[in-house]
Amino acid sequence: MQGGESAGTRSGIITAGTWCVDGNKLVEFWPGEDGLAEILHEEYRGGGSGCNLAIDMKRLDDGMWVETIGLIGDDEDGRLLYAEADRYGIVRRQLQMTREARTIHTDAYTSQRSGRRTHIYSPGAGALLTPDHFDFTNTKGRILHLGLPGVHKRMDQPWNGDANGWLTVLRKAREVGLVTNLELASASPARLRELVRPLLPYLDLLVVNDSEIGSIGSEETVRDDRTVVSACIAAAKKVLAEGNCRVVAAHFPTGAIAVTREGEVISQPSVRVPKEAVAGANGAGDAFAAGFLYGVHEGWELRRSLALAHAAAAASLRSVTTSDAVAPWRECLALADQWGWHDSVG
Repeated sequence: MQGGESAGTRSGIITAGTWCVDGNKLVEFWPGEDGLAEILHEEYRGGGSGCNLAIDMKRLDDGMWVETIGLIGDDEDGRLLYAEADRYGIVRRQLQMTREARTIHTDAYTSQRSGRRTHIYSPGAGALLTPDHFDFTNTKGRILHLGLPGVHKRMDQPWNGDANGWLTVLRKAREVGLVTNLELASASPARLRELVRPLLPYLDLLVVNDSEIGSIGSEETVRDDRTVVSACIAAAKKVLAEGNCRVVAAHFPTGAIAVTREGEVISQPSVRVPKEAVAGANGAGDAFAAGFLYGVHEGWELRRSLALAHAAAAASLRSVTTSDAVAPWRECLALADQWGWHDSVG
């Protein structure tokens, strides 16, 4: 691997794909069509899987090497994202700017009443992202966190004989020895299956939520707004059988499960977050993934990695923004112990 790091000497995280600006808005409740709701608080910050996990990882451990790849607009929002990356010491030489389109923008609404999120986005420069923007020959990191299928128009389309551009990127990453993980965005079950199933042979890890694992594995994992844990495990096993993942993890409000290629199933209840501590759930999934990947990177056993994942997600709930409340990993675990843990995942 000329010009790059060997697989044995690599260290750190590469986040690649979606960088956007979130207009984070806390509303009293989410109104129906033709309805009206007051915005109680709003602010503009970096968002998207590439941005959120990069910042979360630096907040968990500011000594972690984090680099990133993406495409943003040459505009005020793009410069805001550059400033966010620089603030945390994220290596952004491959976070490229274009004058052909504006930076992806997302209106991220959080309902104070329900705690649920609604995202409405403008794809902007994200629609122009292609596999040609990804170069792993000189990367230092060891784990690639890639996303978001369904959000980037050209990446979602076939590319040079591959089912889509995501497959092309994952193939390039595996060729230089990277450990690969995929982040997903909400989409219809049929669309997620179409985009993700061709990628399974090129993934080492998959960390998703209960609904997403159900979509990929064709299982009813959420019924009457409650997670069916057994169905999550069944779906994870299907995903393992169809690809080359070492571990498939799925998280949900009351806990998480991780299933290994060898058939081991590990479960970990979530944190009992006090209701009064919750400001918003935006970014909690990214924080969970960051905690889990941190543990994997550090060689922790899976149960401890799941515990940190939950602890990071719980800490993140204290802010309406995606990353501001994520703390160093020891503080996240101490906060989780202070609040306590649920008795079971079901």
